[in-house]
Amino acid sequence: MRPIAYYRSLSTLAAFIAVFVSFASLSPGHYFVAWGNIEILLVMISEFCVILLGVGLLMISGEFDLSIPSTLLFCSFVFLKLHNMGLNLFLSAFIVFGVGLLIGLVNGLITTKGRIPSFITTLATMMLWAGITSIFAPPGAERAIDVSALPLFRDIFIGEVWGVPVQFLWFMLFTLILGILLHFHKLGCWIYVTGDNKEAARAMGINTDLVKIICFMLVGFLCAFSAIMQIIRVEAFHVVLGNLYELQAIAACVIGAVSLFGGRGSVLGCFLGAIIIPMIQNGIVFLPIPVAGTAAFVGMAIVVFAFLSTFAEMKMIRK
Repeated sequence: MRPIAYYRSLSTLAAFIAVFVSFASLSPGHYFVAWGNIEILLVMISEFCVILLGVGLLMISGEFDLSIPSTLLFCSFVFLKLHNMGLNLFLSAFIVFGVGLLIGLVNGLITTKGRIPSFITTLATMMLWAGITSIFAPPGAERAIDVSALPLFRDIFIGEVWGVPVQFLWFMLFTLILGILLHFHKLGCWIYVTGDNKEAARAMGINTDLVKIICFMLVGFLCAFSAIMQIIRVEAFHVVLGNLYELQAIAACVIGAVSLFGGRGSVLGCFLGAIIIPMIQNGIVFLPIPVAGTAAFVGMAIVVFAFLSTFAEMKMIRK
């Protein structure tokens, strides 16, 4: 029998194709597949899905991170303050990356060394970083971000290569790197074993705490990276940046056949699951559905896709 993850990824691929074809067929004038909309969709997908790749690996290791929106918000705020201080933009970006890694490290240490469920840990740190940002967030005009003086910096994060948004190219690069890491490197094996059976992993000599800390730090780094892409694109700091990303990320991972209990999933599944939710949100705009009903439609889609994925897995097990 082929690996179950393979069949679950296939079911996610089938769902992706079904969603794309449906919106392409139903949208008036086929605007959904017009290049202008595809370009917008690629940007939407990338800024959210870069983070989701890290969330997928973390879930495979058996943990969750609810602090994603606050980490994203706080990293954006740090970049804003460094920008207002006149610091070199590249140096500012590296500092923000360090902040993201540090937040991930804190989440990992509290969870592993304090033996506190990651759900509680990251719920607390979500409130912590959101609260700190709310206290010190600047008003009005000081929120503006201007990187026109350094076009190279802008091109690296939100430029275009042969008409394709750089954000999407970064997403593809991170997908490739993490795919190799998870499926062809020993760290990937450690992540799977840690999420599947932590005690067995320890008996094999695997430092499960270190594996989980690395996954938390990866999420923090990707949040920082996404924060820079978003704040440069909109040229402003917004206190609602990344709102509900934590729930959408978990939902997308479930759609991508990542187990909520750890030890199961793939980067391919995360990649496809990551694309489906933004694609649904974008496609609904072209249909005669009230904008207020978008969340309800996405919620129903999540349940349906999760059911189909589980059903496909059960069919393969019976065979």
